[in-house]
Amino acid sequence: MATFEESSGSDADPGADSPCRVGMIGLGSMGMPMARNLLAAGVAAQVSVHGRSRERTRPALDAGAEWCDSPRELAAASDVIITVLPDLPQLRALLEGEEGLLAGLSGPLLLVICSTSSPAGVRELAAELESRTDGRVRLLDAPLSGGADGAEAGTLSVMVGGDEAAFAVARPLLATFGTPTLLGPLGAGEVAKACNQMVVASTMVALAEATVIAERAGLDLAKLLDCLGGGYAGGRFLASRRQRLIDKDYTPSGLARYMIKDLGFATDEAARGGVVAPQLTTLAALYEDLGRRGFGDEDITVTQRYIAELDRLPDGGQAR
Repeated sequence: MATFEESSGSDADPGADSPCRVGMIGLGSMGMPMARNLLAAGVAAQVSVHGRSRERTRPALDAGAEWCDSPRELAAASDVIITVLPDLPQLRALLEGEEGLLAGLSGPLLLVICSTSSPAGVRELAAELESRTDGRVRLLDAPLSGGADGAEAGTLSVMVGGDEAAFAVARPLLATFGTPTLLGPLGAGEVAKACNQMVVASTMVALAEATVIAERAGLDLAKLLDCLGGGYAGGRFLASRRQRLIDKDYTPSGLARYMIKDLGFATDEAARGGVVAPQLTTLAALYEDLGRRGFGDEDITVTQRYIAELDRLPDGGQAR
């Protein structure tokens, strides 16, 4: 049975060649379909879940998951815990206290962080947990791309950072969500996700500007986007947001305010590497302004509305 590198060597270490007990926490628009796909694949010996209430996790329970009353109970029942939370502060809150995850440790635990977070923050948390638990808790960062649609279909891109032994344990589990790729040491997945978000943000702004320009020129947006989709401007992101842009449907799916956070991580990483990134600077300023103007809780396609209203604002928009 494969074990984690530098682990305690316990016989309870989960191995890559045998099913392990899996816990999941953060069963929202992404986490819930991920849990159902994991359960359907049958690659885990047991899947346990915890959430704000038992009823919120009902779809996973109906699919065969076991309910845990607390993070502590979830940790005690798991060899691997997959978290699908907004960021590290939410995870840190679940780690601490008498009913926290750390209080429930019964053996080595692999913690897979699927949030889009700071690469440096993930590394700091890993070092802290390794010290506090004598190496019993190991981390992988595994941020996701593909949205709720990709989570439902099991076609997410899973960008992983960490050591090869830990990845070998997690890979069969992560493969039920989509395509996991080990990109380097801990934090590498978060760097990849920051790069991903730069491309998504720039594409979204380009689509927003293009649709506003075209509509004011009298073009039919459906026909325009079909044309763009058939050329070099086409791609999965355009396909996923096509109808929303036509209908001006900004119902939350991927919240616009998360892009502010994500581009901040990209900016930090660019600074760490001494990279001058002019487009990133513009994108970060634009989404910060979008958030200040109250659009942050809408879907990222609200960028279209933001662009359409810029010329009506007294200052013309801070991002100009």
